[in-house]
Amino acid sequence: IVAKEEELDLEDLVQLEDVVVTMTHYGYIKRMPLDTYKAQKRGGKGILGISTREDDFVRDIFITTTHDRLLFFTNKGKVYSLRTIDIPETGRQAKGTAIVNLIQIGQGEKVTAVIPLKKSQDIKYVVMCTKKGIIKKTSIEEFKSIKRNGIIAITLEENDELINTKLTNGEREIIIGTAKGYAIRFNEKDIRPMGRVAKGVIAISLREDDEVVEMDLVHPGSEILVVTEKGFGKRTDLEEYRLQTRAGKGIIAIRLSEKTGKLVSIRSVNPEDEFMIISANGILIRMKVSEISKMHRDTRGVTLMKLDDGDRVVSTARIENEE
Repeated sequence: IVAKEEELDLEDLVQLEDVVVTMTHYGYIKRMPLDTYKAQKRGGKGILGISTREDDFVRDIFITTTHDRLLFFTNKGKVYSLRTIDIPETGRQAKGTAIVNLIQIGQGEKVTAVIPLKKSQDIKYVVMCTKKGIIKKTSIEEFKSIKRNGIIAITLEENDELINTKLTNGEREIIIGTAKGYAIRFNEKDIRPMGRVAKGVIAISLREDDEVVEMDLVHPGSEILVVTEKGFGKRTDLEEYRLQTRAGKGIIAIRLSEKTGKLVSIRSVNPEDEFMIISANGILIRMKVSEISKMHRDTRGVTLMKLDDGDRVVSTARIENEE
C-alpha cells in the first residue's frame, strides 16, 4: 500500500533540523546542515560555499528547516512548490541539483525568490516586488495548492521582472532599495490586497535608468544594512529612513561611486543577528552584524568583504539569532 504524500506526516519521518539552502544563478539548488558554516571576522576572505560551473554563481541563500515547504517565485511572475526534504542534501563543495529536475519551470524562466513556508508563522499575505518598482499583495490562501507546472503569482508589464517576494501578516513595514542607492520605507497597509493575476501598484517612483534591487520587511527597532556590489556596506539607524507613503521617489541609502559599485542589497537587521554575503564566484563570508560599522545614511560605508578582481557581491542573507 502506498500512502499519499499528504498522508505521511513529515514530522514523523524526518528529523527537524536547520538547514542552509543555496541556489545558483543557473538554477542549481542544494541543502546542507546550518552548522557547516562558522562565523568569520568582517573583511576576511570567505569560504567556498558551492562548487559552480565557471560562469555560475550563488544567488540565493537562506535558512529553513527540514519540515518546511518552499515556494519558488520566478522572474516571469509564476510560483512553484516543493518540500525542503525533496532537495538532495550534499556536502559544501557539491554543485547541487538542477532546479529544473525538481520543479517544471519554463524556458527562460529563473527563480528569483525562494520562500520557506513555515507552519508556525502568522502569515496572511504574499508581497511581491518587481524590477520596475511595482508591488503587489495577495492572500496566502491563493498559494495553498500549487500545480506541478506552477501558477501565476503576478501579471507583469513588458520587460519587467519579479525580483523579490516576502510573506507578511498584513501589519508590516516594507523597505525597497534601488541600484542607484535610493530607498523607500512605507507601511504595507498602503497596498490593498489583489488577486493572483492582478498587476499591482507603484512602490517607488524610479529615477532614470534606475531599478529595484531588493525589498525587505522592516523589523521594529531594527537597523538598515546596505551592501554594494564591490563589497562596501554599513548599518544605519532605522529612524534615518523616515516612513514615507508608497510611490514616492525615496531617499539616499548610500553614497555610491565607481569604487563602491551599485547597491545590491538592503536589509533590516538586529545587532545580535549574523549576516552572510555571497559573491559571484561562490565565496561566502559570515559575520556578526554588531561588527559592521554604524554610519549615517548619506555615507559610503566600509569594506565588508574583500573581493578578487572581477568578482562582485550578488546576494546577502540575514541569520536571525534564535536565543
